[in-house]
Amino acid sequence: MIARIQQTEIDSYLFKGKAILVFGARQVGKTSLIRSTCQNNSFLWLNGDEPDTQLLLENITGDRLKAIVGDNKILVIDEAQMIHNIGLLIKRMVDNFPDIQIIASGSSAFELADKTKESMVGRKEELQLFPLNYKEMVTHTNFVEETRLVPHRLVFGYYPEVVTNPGKEEKILNDLVDGFLYKDILNLEGIKKSSTLQRLVQMLAFRIGSEISTTSLANELGINRLTIEKYIDILEKNFIVFSLKAFSKNQDNEIKKSRKVYFWDNGLRNRIVKNFNPIELRDDVGSLWENFIISERLKKLSYENQYKESFFWRNTQQAEIDYLEIKNTEIEAFEIKYNPNVKVKFSKSFTAKYHPKTTQVIHKENFWDYLL
Repeated sequence: MIARIQQTEIDSYLFKGKAILVFGARQVGKTSLIRSTCQNNSFLWLNGDEPDTQLLLENITGDRLKAIVGDNKILVIDEAQMIHNIGLLIKRMVDNFPDIQIIASGSSAFELADKTKESMVGRKEELQLFPLNYKEMVTHTNFVEETRLVPHRLVFGYYPEVVTNPGKEEKILNDLVDGFLYKDILNLEGIKKSSTLQRLVQMLAFRIGSEISTTSLANELGINRLTIEKYIDILEKNFIVFSLKAFSKNQDNEIKKSRKVYFWDNGLRNRIVKNFNPIELRDDVGSLWENFIISERLKKLSYENQYKESFFWRNTQQAEIDYLEIKNTEIEAFEIKYNPNVKVKFSKSFTAKYHPKTTQVIHKENFWDYLL
C-alpha cells in the first residue's frame, strides 16, 4: 500500500476528545487512510451512502447508539454528509461518549463542513486528503523512477486506482467520471440540468491556465451568471476544481476581478476533454504542466500546514505572472514553463511595484525543488 503523508497527522488526532473529519473527493484514498488508522483498535464502520444507515442514525437515542457501538473504540461514519443532522449527531457523540473516537469522512465539503460548522466548534479536527502526489510516489518508489513517470502523470494523473493499475488508466478514469463526478454533484440541491453542468465542466477543462469570465460562460451556456458562479463553487467544494484569483493592490492598470480555474487531477481533466494522447502528441502541454505544478504545490502547502495565499497576476498591457505565493507581506513569484530553455523575463512593472522576495522559473528539470 502506498503510504500517505496525512497518516501521521490523523494518527496524532486519535483519542484526544475530538471528532476527526476527513475531507476529499471520492476514490482519493480516504477509506484506506482511515482503515490504516483503525487497524490497532476495534472499530465499527457505518456507510452513510446506505439508506439503512441513514435511517438508523437519523433520530437515534444515546442509549441505542451506545448499544450499537458496543465495546468498539472507534466509530467510523463514511460519507457522513448523507446523514441528516450529522453535525448535531457527532456533537452528541463527542459530548456523551468521550472514550469513543468518532471519525467521519465526506466527499463533499459543501455538505459535511456546512453541517458541522456551528455545532462542532472546538469538538473536531479536520483533515484534507487529495489524490496521490509526487512526493508520496517518490517515497513509495524512488526519485528517479517517479520523475521519469511525470510525463505519464501529466496525462493520467494521481488517483490511487489509476496509479496502481498501469495499463488500465483510461477505463478507470472513465469509470470515475461516470460513477461519481456528475452523479454525486447532480444529487446536490440546486443542480437541475445535467447537460449544462457537463458542458460547463468541459469548458473549464479546455480553459485551464487561462482566465475565465463567468459572464462569457453564462452567455455561451444560455444561463444566469450567478448560476455559473454557484456551479463552480459546488465543483470546488467537491474537490474537482480550484480557483486562483487575480492579485492586485488597486493599481489602475491591473486586472482585479478575473480568475483561473484548475483541476485537482490531470487525469480527471483529460478524461473530461477525452484526450489521453501522450504529451509528445499534444498541443496543450503548457496547460497540463501548469495545472500539474500548481495543484501539486497546493497539495504540498496543505499537507505541511503552510498558510500562504495563492494568486496569479496580470495587467492591461498583458504582462503576466503565472503563480504567486504570499504570506504576510512577502511575495514569491513563479513562472511555470515545461521547456527549461524558454527565455523568461519577469515583468518590471510587477517587480518594481511589489519587490518580490524571490522570482523563480519552474520547469521539467527543477520542479522537484518545489514539490518535495
